[in-house]
This record gives sequence, structure tokens and C-alpha cells, in this order.
Amino acid sequence: MKEFILIPAGIFDCIFLLKPVDDPGFPGLDPDVPIDGGLGLLVLAGAIYGVKKIREIKP
Repeated sequence: MKEFILIPAGIFDCIFLLKPVDDPGFPGLDPDVPIDGGLGLLVLAGAIYGVKKIREIKP
């Protein structure tokens, strides 16, 4: 019974030891995917539209 637990546990440990380390990304403080002006304007338009719809509901 002890071997039944130790063998899978050993295999499980070896898999995690062989797993590669995550890529740290690019150096600096820049995000990997910047939000450009077009996407920012789209979010702003959606927020304005949402406020307009909420004000139409409450007379």
C-alpha cells in the first residue's frame, strides 16, 4: 500500500520539477498589450451610452 502512494507521488513531483519556468516578459514597466486610443474611445462611448440609457429609464 505504501508503494501505491509513493510511486504516483514521485512521478507527480518529477513532472513539476521538469516544468519550465514561466517567461518573465519584456523588461521595463510597459505592458505587453497596450490599450490604444481606439479601444479607449470605444470604452468611453460605451460608458456614455450606458449612462444615457440609465437616465432614460429614470424620468
